[in-house]
Amino acid sequence: MQQRYDLIVVGAGMVGSALACALADSGLRLALLDAQPLQPLPEPASGSGYDPRVSALSAASEQILRALGAWQLIPAARRCAYRHMCVWDAEGTGEVQFDAHALSEPRLGHIVENWQVQNALLSVLQGSSIELLGASRVRGLVREEDGWRLNLEDGRQLHAPLVLGADGARSQLRELAGFTMREWDYLHHAVVTTVELSEPHQDTAWQRFLPSGPLAFLPLPSRDGKHYCSIVWSLLPEAAEQVMALDDKAFCTALGEALECRLGPVLAADRRVCIPLRQRHAKRYVMPGLALLGDAAHSIHPLAGQGVNLGFLDAAQLAEVLLAARERGENIADLAVLERYERARMGNNLAVMAAMEGFERLFHADALPLRWLRNTGMQLFEHAPRLKAGVMRQAMGLGGELPSLARS
Repeated sequence: MQQRYDLIVVGAGMVGSALACALADSGLRLALLDAQPLQPLPEPASGSGYDPRVSALSAASEQILRALGAWQLIPAARRCAYRHMCVWDAEGTGEVQFDAHALSEPRLGHIVENWQVQNALLSVLQGSSIELLGASRVRGLVREEDGWRLNLEDGRQLHAPLVLGADGARSQLRELAGFTMREWDYLHHAVVTTVELSEPHQDTAWQRFLPSGPLAFLPLPSRDGKHYCSIVWSLLPEAAEQVMALDDKAFCTALGEALECRLGPVLAADRRVCIPLRQRHAKRYVMPGLALLGDAAHSIHPLAGQGVNLGFLDAAQLAEVLLAARERGENIADLAVLERYERARMGNNLAVMAAMEGFERLFHADALPLRWLRNTGMQLFEHAPRLKAGVMRQAMGLGGELPSLARS
């Protein structure tokens, strides 16, 4: 026996859950499935009380989550608005400051733990008519005359005319469907953790470009007089291995020195996680009856925390396309319908990926002329307020054509 649906979303991470929430009132019989149980995630048992996996949510992402009813469920004490950003080059004098006040905005974005966003979205989903299929791992994907059949490991079979893949950078659905990818290794690993600082972070996201790779200190809410940041330190694999092997005291010292002690000594650090960095992009996001979104379609360097923001915009755009097509009486599984989503998102995603790739390559360049060029460029950029404002508004998701869910 097959369980039949109008639409199946595979992957209940932040992006897949957001998409399901956006389609919850569509009148479609919809299933959301994930290999993990769909239940609230527990509070981290780390020394700081924070999880190392955080996102720098843009204004557009905040608006999408607010429109879905999820933002309001994230405790204010667990999200940190950052109003400033400081970026500088370790090999020169180039430094750029961004300030929300200059944009007439209350903030540049929020740093939020992923599990908090996930739990908020799950809470919205549990109050909807969507069928939640946790602990459901896909074993096979079969094209049938009237759609797709998903064979699950427990023997169940699910059928739908339209399947949407949001199952992450290592998407099994993408592999089973045969989407072609462009991908390359950055030859860097990211060391990620949460640290306690001796001085306040000043509601600022700090990023220093070192010869070994960028180091980011992302502000988290202070608690009980203690100040915290989430850190992402991009290093060559050998250097990452050495950093991971340091004891806590030596690691905190090295980390403070790497940031030029701008926030004073680092007092303590949680358990470290080391993540290999790869960039991926699907040559196509869609085929008849199937579409990819979020990290399943594209994953980028965590240089500016844009990954999940691109995913939320994918979800908002895809939901808008499907709802509009359904209202017009079109078959939402038709390739012509799905290509509207692809056209709307692929160019933007590629532009952001190209910009991040350009930054990454420029700041790893050791040649003296390139070092001079980037430092001079940063100094000129710092004194070009209109250009700075345009770049920041784009990064905040406030520029260009936005899906309706992302517009305030």
